[in-house]
Amino acid sequence: MNGLRVVPTWRHGQERLYICHTDGRNVAWYDREAGRVNLLSEDRREDVLDALGPFLTGPVTVGPPPVPTPAELARLTLHPDDDLAPNRPGEALQIALDRDPSPPHRLRPDPRRRALASELAVGEALDGLEGTGWHALHSLTLPGGDRLHHLAIGPGGLFAVHTLYARKQRVLVADPMVTVGRREPTPLLRRVRAVADRASYALTAEVHPVLALYAPSNVSVATPLREVRVLQDTDVASLASAGGVLKPADVEALHAMARDRGTWGRV
Repeated sequence: MNGLRVVPTWRHGQERLYICHTDGRNVAWYDREAGRVNLLSEDRREDVLDALGPFLTGPVTVGPPPVPTPAELARLTLHPDDDLAPNRPGEALQIALDRDPSPPHRLRPDPRRRALASELAVGEALDGLEGTGWHALHSLTLPGGDRLHHLAIGPGGLFAVHTLYARKQRVLVADPMVTVGRREPTPLLRRVRAVADRASYALTAEVHPVLALYAPSNVSVATPLREVRVLQDTDVASLASAGGVLKPADVEALHAMARDRGTWGRV
């Protein structure tokens, strides 16, 4: 026995195995996904590998912890109040509903709850891309009262996703107008593009506009669309099929910038 024990933990949905002394002091940790054993003390290398023996899968790299990247350092120095990464999908709507709930016997459904349903569905789909090199941020407030519903950052680029509730209704898209059911058409695509342009300015990188429709019965596109993509909520994950635009280091750097509340105060 070498006096070390292995303690499994979960960080951000990923498993880590910490190798500790009996008094709880860490000696090393094993990152399964990265295939790396990070040693805090080179003198205990053999003891650490012996303790990890039953847990190691495949080849691993053994050495001191890697030097933090600029993106990691930026994240570590970000004040928790300024970190937007913990935002839930529809965060602003959920806060508004908690503060001012709709009357219990309202004749028509509260439109905020419908909007929230669409943001939750699209946000869940985007969060599902986290394990494939993507990051998603939600409910980013912009100066002037506008809001970026979702921002997806990954190998395929950056996408500003605006959601629209259209459950069991026909949707007609005639750029820039969008018509849902029997409601009056609105120039929604102008707003979608404008928010993406503001995000591009804030991040100094190209951000592509996306309109995500929640559960429509039918979608018709009457005119060719300029720049903007129109998807159903069930197809949002297809954004991850594109690749080769951003390197992993670029993705992390842009994510670190986008999660900082201060980034969005300049647009």
